[in-house]
Amino acid sequence: MRKERVLITGGASGIGRATAERCKADGYDVVVIDREKGGIEADLSKPEDTASALKEALRGGPITRLVNNVGVVRPGPVEEQTLEDLDLAVSLNLRCAIQCLQALLPDMKEEKFGRVVNIASRAALGKELRTVYSATKAGLIGMARVWALELGGFGITANAIGPGPIRTALFDKANPHNSPRTRAIIDAVPVRRMGTPDDIANAASFLLDRRSGFVTGQVLYVCGGMTVGVASV
Repeated sequence: MRKERVLITGGASGIGRATAERCKADGYDVVVIDREKGGIEADLSKPEDTASALKEALRGGPITRLVNNVGVVRPGPVEEQTLEDLDLAVSLNLRCAIQCLQALLPDMKEEKFGRVVNIASRAALGKELRTVYSATKAGLIGMARVWALELGGFGITANAIGPGPIRTALFDKANPHNSPRTRAIIDAVPVRRMGTPDDIANAASFLLDRRSGFVTGQVLYVCGGMTVGVASV
């Protein structure tokens, strides 16, 4: 019996890698697209490269699970956010997610089953120095809600995960260890620790499961409690 397949964008490192490893442990055939080695190599910020990578991924058969994980953060105050920053964030964080889903949808609809997980961010609720990042991550949440409504009748669910501060290379690059702002972030976490990529992978595993078919259009904040009192009930 052929293993069910899952596609993870940006799955070569950080949250994506942890999610790929968890999916393998869960018994899925994992397909990773990333500009780093370890899967199908592609620059997902470019639509034509994305299309070629998706075509290659689908040669191995239908893919009915998708984790839109790839992303970029360009921190800075609003007056320093450039149109280049915006264009890159929109292309990588949003356009790529739409393009991947569109490529996988025909098989999902034929199978009458699908799972889509968008890796958004707690920054969608508001975070200093994150204008273009928070805008695009909020967009991933909005798209998951729309897809839940449009695709539910086909047995396809769509949800988002909003990570809080997770110890990854991306986080460390945007939040230097010796920065008072970084220390303040960690001190503000109610569980008194940084999150790990495995924390996000565990949440993704739940949402990708066949048994989670009654959960759709939701945002699961994996943030150590930081959204309590911020996100709506």
